[in-house]
Amino acid sequence: MGIFDRLSRLLKANINDLISKAEDPDKILNQLILDMKEQLIEAKKMVAIAIADEKKLKKQLDNELDLGRQWEKKAMMAIRAGRDDLAKEALARKTEHDGLAAEFQGQWEAQKAAADQLRDALRRLNAKIEEASRKKNLLIARQKRAEAQKTIHETMGRLNDTSAFDAFDRMEEKIDRIEAEAAASQELAEDITGDGLASEFANLEQQSAADDALAALKAKMGMGTAATLPATQTVREQQQQFATVPARGAWDKEEF
Repeated sequence: MGIFDRLSRLLKANINDLISKAEDPDKILNQLILDMKEQLIEAKKMVAIAIADEKKLKKQLDNELDLGRQWEKKAMMAIRAGRDDLAKEALARKTEHDGLAAEFQGQWEAQKAAADQLRDALRRLNAKIEEASRKKNLLIARQKRAEAQKTIHETMGRLNDTSAFDAFDRMEEKIDRIEAEAAASQELAEDITGDGLASEFANLEQQSAADDALAALKAKMGMGTAATLPATQTVREQQQQFATVPARGAWDKEEF
């Protein structure tokens, strides 16, 4: 278990170093997952070595047990052949291999128990890394949501500041003043050039057109009178008509 203790201390040291820098949570969390996966690879190698040692001990154990059985068979063969001396030597060899097998048995059982513990620790480490990966995604989502809320609150705070709106109001007043000055300049220019009189007549003609439309609508509704002067006869046309009428003095001379 000392292997995983060393890995745990190394991993904690890396985490504390990254957190102390505290730059970008997204990058930090991704780096932590990468470090964990690298440690997992190292742990798998160590566990594989432990399992290999366990299998090697088991193979040596089986070999010693097999040799012990072989020397036992030889001892039985020597007894059948009447060679008790050889049987004793064969039994001595069997005892030697049985002793080695007993030692290998103890070592193999201890190594197997350690390998099984390492397997369990490796599975737990892998599960923790998978859990950390899922938690990383949740933390990143929380980070992005918090950043969005912060941005919104900061924007709302700036909107609550009336200085920007005051600037808009001042700009509107300035534009109103410029427009008034432009209108005044135009009016002054018309007064100087005589265009003001033409403008008044143009307005009067527009009013006559409106009166004409109203009179036509009343006539359509049966509300108009035949004696009503058509609104389409503008003031200028009336002026031209009056200009063609002879003066009263001229009529008087023709009559007499």
